[in-house]
Amino acid sequence: MAMTPLHLGKTSALPASPEQAVLDYVPNPRPGSLYLVRFAAPEFTSLCPVTGQPDFAHLVIDYAPGETIVESKSLKLFLGSFRNHAAFHEDCTVGIGERLVAEMQPRWLRIGGYWYPRGGIPIDVFWQSGAPPEGLWVPDQGVAGYRGRG
Repeated sequence: MAMTPLHLGKTSALPASPEQAVLDYVPNPRPGSLYLVRFAAPEFTSLCPVTGQPDFAHLVIDYAPGETIVESKSLKLFLGSFRNHAAFHEDCTVGIGERLVAEMQPRWLRIGGYWYPRGGIPIDVFWQSGAPPEGLWVPDQGVAGYRGRG
């Protein structure tokens, strides 16, 4: 876990893999406040581990910070590192959530992976670290289920 940002304000290359990606964390500017942070990645891409074909998703990450917050540029690079990573939808979605929880230690985190259909079946994957803290405003993620053309 990097507390001195490695990416912020610097030129950074896209990591070759999620394992090589370094997520930066900085002190929470409002550690005594209960609030929600949302990141939306509507153009997330990974590869099917069987066919090598691209898979696309709209990811929504919501979290209630603890002592740190994730720096957005490092998160963007981390998510981009999945572009050439072969993994099932479930592995990508849950793995991103678990890594953020393990490193950042938020009060609460959830991730919704709204995957676009391939082979005619959309797959949506949802994971959260536990029940949200009492009093936390948790808005709907705002991504409609896939309905096709009609």
